[in-house]
Amino acid sequence: MESIDFDVLNTALAWHEQGHHVLLGTVTHTWGSAPRPVGSMMAIRDDGHVRGSVSGGCVEDDLIRRIQAGELQEALPFELKYGLTADEAHRFGLPCGGTLEIMMEPVSAASCIAELLAAVRQGLRVTRTLDLDTGAATLSTDSNAHQTRVQDRQLIAPFGPRYRLIIIGAAQMSRYVAQFALALDYQVIVCDPREEYLKEWDIAGVELTKEMPDDLLLRLQLDANSAVVTLTHDPKLDDMALIEALKSPAFYIGAIGSRTNNIKRRERLALFDISTAEIDKLHGPVGLFLGARTPPEIAIAILAEMTAIRNGVSISQTHAARTDPLPGSGTEGGGSCTVGELAK
Repeated sequence: MESIDFDVLNTALAWHEQGHHVLLGTVTHTWGSAPRPVGSMMAIRDDGHVRGSVSGGCVEDDLIRRIQAGELQEALPFELKYGLTADEAHRFGLPCGGTLEIMMEPVSAASCIAELLAAVRQGLRVTRTLDLDTGAATLSTDSNAHQTRVQDRQLIAPFGPRYRLIIIGAAQMSRYVAQFALALDYQVIVCDPREEYLKEWDIAGVELTKEMPDDLLLRLQLDANSAVVTLTHDPKLDDMALIEALKSPAFYIGAIGSRTNNIKRRERLALFDISTAEIDKLHGPVGLFLGARTPPEIAIAILAEMTAIRNGVSISQTHAARTDPLPGSGTEGGGSCTVGELAK
């Protein structure tokens, strides 16, 4: 669950407990271009206060106007559609051809929001099923739901822990990767047993640890919401993390270094109890091939590749797809310094 969704649910629950009439809006379907994806949520209370977003703002403005006018007082869930015509799409600030379908749910004790939040805090993956005929919700931890949808008069929505990024190394590069990851709503953990590096860390919102990388990853029990990036340039630390990460279901595992160094790294990893298929999960040189030169540019390349993989987008701009010769072959062209070449 993204922190903004957690915030919306927390706020909706708090407003309800304060005695307000509260509606929880969930985007259930979009046609054409849409400003917010399916599953996006907002909470709106009877005096027009809003938390979260289902559009670029104009839909929220309409909902505020209507609830302040005494409308939208239904006791059971109901559906709203915006952008059915070109005029309406323009009025509500939707992109050309965009249509938005939102399920509005009056919050009550039967909504099970407190129970949902408690389960997610425990690291559980939970599917919340809302009966549209009664307004009562049920929670399940054994569902395979991956996408919010309406089916058989039920709103089915999956929730789970936030995505997390474990960064091995606390030097300059890690600072930019951590900052961009925080902006993308990752839980960020930085691991570096070298105390002199951790003492200089001053970026708020990051969990720091001096554990050995392999011990940390074993303790964290990496899951499909986890990503690991090794940035120390020290094989003793980076390889220790990779040995454990590659055997896990983490959705992204990357290692900094030149293409030559990453070939050597794969050879080292093959000496351990790691299969060829597991080694093939390694993204090294890490990040998209953007011609990045500076630490901030390299950090963008790393987070861009992670984002594409997380969203299931096919990537062609990778280091593996490069056709220029490897450094040291005697035939490479001169001049350009990329993600890999910065970290030989």
